[in-house]
Amino acid sequence: MATLNEKPNSKADKGRTRKTTPRVDLTAMVDLMFLLTTFFMLTTSLTTSNAADIAKPDDEGAAADYPASRTMTILLGKNNQAVYYLGLANSAEMKVVSLHQLQKSIMETKKQVAKTHQGNLNKHMIVIIKPTGTAKFKDFVDVIDEMKIANVKSYAVDDAHFLEEEEDFMKEKGL
Repeated sequence: MATLNEKPNSKADKGRTRKTTPRVDLTAMVDLMFLLTTFFMLTTSLTTSNAADIAKPDDEGAAADYPASRTMTILLGKNNQAVYYLGLANSAEMKVVSLHQLQKSIMETKKQVAKTHQGNLNKHMIVIIKPTGTAKFKDFVDVIDEMKIANVKSYAVDDAHFLEEEEDFMKEKGL
């Protein structure tokens, strides 16, 4: 790797030997450093961003009829609270849950949908997330993360279309 080059001692001056300073040749070390740097640059991969896909329906898509038997709606409120229900808002039982317990509710609803449709893979659960004006962005991101964790295949965000039943229930519960 590195070599130490010394000149042989030449003539002595008045009885003393002359000391030469050693010279270190680091050319081979520099070459090795560049080879290793190049190797690691070419063999490692850069990290890719892990972004979540969010589908937000346009005005025509928001009015589309979703199958009530497999559509779960989540309304985000204040104080880390959410309201969820399965089916139509006028006939469904709306439940208030904290965001920490939402994953459990999503999994239970997903099992209920699978049981209703006898495990048909084409009849997976659809989730509509509706963040209200009092919801925090952190809560919204947490719910999107829960969709990834629970492996929900279809979910959409609709923050512009609230039903009267939803608004009344949210006001009644103070969310």
